[in-house]
Amino acid sequence: MRAARLTVVTAVATAAALTAVTGCTEKSKGDGDAAIKVTAADAKCETSTKSVPAGQVTLNIENTGSKATEVEILFPDDRIVSEKENIGSGTKYTLTAEVKAGEYEIACRPGMKGHGVRQKLTVTGSGAVAKRNPKLDKAVAEYREYAQEQADATIPKVETFVKAIKAGDLKAAQDAYAPSRVGWERTEPIAESFGDIDPKTDTRADGLEKGQKWTGWHALEKALWQDKKIGADQKTLADQLLTDLKDWQKRVGKAVITPTSMANGAKELLDEVATGKVTGEEDRYSHTDLSDFKANVEGAQKAYELLKPVAQTNDKALTTELDKQFAALDTTLDKYRTDKTSDGFVSYDKVTEEQRKELSDAVNALAEPLSKLAAAVVK
Repeated sequence: MRAARLTVVTAVATAAALTAVTGCTEKSKGDGDAAIKVTAADAKCETSTKSVPAGQVTLNIENTGSKATEVEILFPDDRIVSEKENIGSGTKYTLTAEVKAGEYEIACRPGMKGHGVRQKLTVTGSGAVAKRNPKLDKAVAEYREYAQEQADATIPKVETFVKAIKAGDLKAAQDAYAPSRVGWERTEPIAESFGDIDPKTDTRADGLEKGQKWTGWHALEKALWQDKKIGADQKTLADQLLTDLKDWQKRVGKAVITPTSMANGAKELLDEVATGKVTGEEDRYSHTDLSDFKANVEGAQKAYELLKPVAQTNDKALTTELDKQFAALDTTLDKYRTDKTSDGFVSYDKVTEEQRKELSDAVNALAEPLSKLAAAVVK
């Protein structure tokens, strides 16, 4: 889930952006990879340079503001090359990405809302794609296929959800809600990379921008569980959700995917768990948070498993730790299944504070080594 972002897209910018980042790019010349110091505050976004050579680019981010912030590398049309959400006040983070020659922006979004404060970034070089480990090409291809499979599998489940709403069947709609979200939650960084789909489909009430109409899953969730009603407005929202998700399904194949975006996306999914699912904020009316939680973890694990052959060669200790922590988190989550053969989970309002802390600790234990995966695959 991300907040809305207003964008202005031109055909020229979009066409240029589609060729801007593909695959692995030539490593930057000089002492190590291109590094940019980013200082984010409540009303500023300062960068140490406005130009870097194409290749592996590192953002050394420090949030000196009073609010949590989000830092992104963006194409001209606002699609996301790479990002880090929820960088707390007074904290630092290192973001690694692969960037080809072209024009970009670095955006700092204090409070993780709005257009943000932006700086131009020129990436120089020939723009040629360098040869890379064929295992990484295979990982990207297989992840693209996985993302499309998840989108394709989501549509029938959403159609079931919408059909129940259109029939006015409250219980059937409630039962169909969580399953309709699984494919989306497994691949959410792909959807978020487009900028405009996530705000329409997965925004919570407290994430709305000024003037933004509330649409999507969570608006329907509130009606089904808190208001316990299905009226004409909900039927319209259901139709719009299906339309928006079919748009997502068609666009998944056009997503820009690199090894580092896969690795960073896996970490983003764990961040989603930490900031929304563990707290119970994501599905606050239905309390189906653990279904989303599991889907986020499965998506992160898929990206990791595809990148593991290269990461293991470059940093065996890291992959050993990741294997251990993924297994530990899966074991912890399994405690909350309604039965061992079901994909259903207990209602999250039945999970005690002590149990939530156990889940949070398991997420944090995985998130720390997962944050190092991007650097490991491009060594």
